[in-house]
This record gives sequence, C-alpha cells and structure tokens, in this order.
Amino acid sequence: MESTLPDIHARLAERLRRLRAERGLTLDGLAERAGVSRSMISLVERGESSPTAAVLDRLSAGLGVTIASLFADEARADSSPVARRADQDSWRDPETGYVRRNLSPPGFPSPIELVEVVLPAGARVAYDTPGAARAVGISQQLWVLEGRVEVTVGEVTHSLRVGDCLAMRVDGPTAFRNPADRPARYVLALTTDQTAPARPGRAGDREGGT
Repeated sequence: MESTLPDIHARLAERLRRLRAERGLTLDGLAERAGVSRSMISLVERGESSPTAAVLDRLSAGLGVTIASLFADEARADSSPVARRADQDSWRDPETGYVRRNLSPPGFPSPIELVEVVLPAGARVAYDTPGAARAVGISQQLWVLEGRVEVTVGEVTHSLRVGDCLAMRVDGPTAFRNPADRPARYVLALTTDQTAPARPGRAGDREGGT
C-alpha cells in the first residue's frame, strides 16, 4: 500500500536521525555541511516539517548519500529482491508538486537505485548544491517515459522526449523542467562512489547534541 504523507514524513525523520548519528554529527555539524539551518533540520527530524526537494538535496549531500537513500530502508541480508508496486514509497515535493517513487526493493543490497518521477506541467525542480559539497560522486541516467523534460546540467540544457535517455554526472547544479502542458514521467537510475573526498567532522561535531 502506498505510504501516506504522515508515514513517509516519519520514515524520513527517522532515517535522517539515524544517518546523522552514524556520522557522529550534531545538528550544528550537519547544518554547516549541508547549508541548511539547524532549526529546519530539527523540524524535519521531528516530522514537523515537509522539506522541499532542494533542502533534501542539500541534506543528502551533507550526509554523503543520494536523495533516494533518504527514503530507503537499511540493507538487510533477508530482504526480498522484489518490490511490488503497492509497496513502493512515494514522496511529493511541497514546493513544486513533483512526485518521486522509490522503485528499488527496500533493504536489498545493490549499487543501483531506481526512482520514478512525475513532473507536473510547467514545474521546475532545481538543485543548487555545488559538487565540492558532496561527499560522494553520483552518476545517473534519465529515461523519459511520458511527456517532455528539459534537464540543465551546469550550463548545458538537454531537451528530452519520450524514449530519450540522458547520462549525467551530478557534480554541480542541475535543474529539471517540464515545458509542456501535461505531466512528464521518467525513470532515474543512480549509482554512487567515493571519488569525492569525505570531509572530516570537527571535534565539536562529535560532542553530544541531538
């Protein structure tokens, strides 16, 4: 059954708290890394605020994961290799209305993440996190299933139609725009690596805090 908004917010909150704890970061430490205010992170971790896609991008960069990973389960040896449609979690960006659905089997160990995105007519989603702020390198391919999508990578814009596939390295600002008067739908395949240098936390990042 598709997750309700309260459910997905609660899972996101728990996942953020766990990832931050695993990295020994305080709220202030993550705020500095991600460029997101301490108060905003606190609200999200308590499930009291729905972050925008841009905020999630900054948080994922600060934690060294992909946005899809923020909604994923921890890898487990007993996880099923099959993800039924009814069990795939989806999340709606409160700012643009775009919807992303995690397609990959939850908790199943794999270097690949698959995400389905529905971008409303006229919507534009922009990620402004600089490459230097990312602790991991991200490569992705976008395959258009319905409608049209304009993808800007750096200063280059690619106009894509049904059946087109774009490969890109996420190492700087990117933006996705639907120029048409009907929704666009596409699939993203993502992989990560550790080519970007991890930024060590300061001593204060590991001292208490919530």
